[in-house]
Amino acid sequence: MKTLHGLERPFGDTGLMVSPLGLGTVKLGRDQGVKYPSGFTIPDDREARQLLDLARELGINLIDTAPAYGRSEERLGPLLRGQRDAWVIVSKVGEEFEGGQSHFDFSPAHTRLSLERSLKRLETDIIDLVLVHSDGNDVAILRDSGVYETLAELKREGKVRAFGLSGKTVEGGLLALERGDCAMVTYNLNEQGERPVLDYAAEHSKGILIKKALASGHACLGAGVDPVRASFELLFGHPGVASAIIGTINPLHLSHNVATAAAVIRGSH
Repeated sequence: MKTLHGLERPFGDTGLMVSPLGLGTVKLGRDQGVKYPSGFTIPDDREARQLLDLARELGINLIDTAPAYGRSEERLGPLLRGQRDAWVIVSKVGEEFEGGQSHFDFSPAHTRLSLERSLKRLETDIIDLVLVHSDGNDVAILRDSGVYETLAELKREGKVRAFGLSGKTVEGGLLALERGDCAMVTYNLNEQGERPVLDYAAEHSKGILIKKALASGHACLGAGVDPVRASFELLFGHPGVASAIIGTINPLHLSHNVATAAAVIRGSH
């Protein structure tokens, strides 16, 4: 069985080592207002536990959650009991999801409240990576809201190991890396506009997480080309990429993604 064991990579200069794929958990907590082509049922605790066990077995140590992912954080707390040290946990601040609607608050007070709530829900005293969940106004948020200053304080207090931005623009990504530790960017076969952020990260030892890694351009690929493999060849061909977040709840998809990523990374060494 192909796994990611032994393929961990440094996450910028944070001192964290992360698996090349991370498990996204929006589908553990929320089935409204999510942009997936097919419907799905939120897994029950038994299925969720099996998925997390499989991820660990496959060599995944990175787990991505957020307050905006419905009940994801509060479910992960009990599910990860006794195995906190096995995981690098990513959560977010800034976006709330209530009654089927997203709303945003980047104020210092809300940032602190949100982070304290995440610590409680996740049953931990430190969150490894905290990202600002941008609404798209990346630069204005980083410059004017006070959210980054608050995250820097929380880092000094030992509640956060590293912080950054999950943004939508090149300018935001670059500013996030200049003033923080990491960024989460969209990069896939269809969308490569944020590549300058990856380039900057590679040059300055900053951490990069990829979102929407498999928003694969199936249509643009020739017959016989595996879109997952082509996606990972693109991603892991860039020295700035630390890890790509895969948001599947299907054990077969997870195993296939891991085997493909492992083959691509081992092949490129």
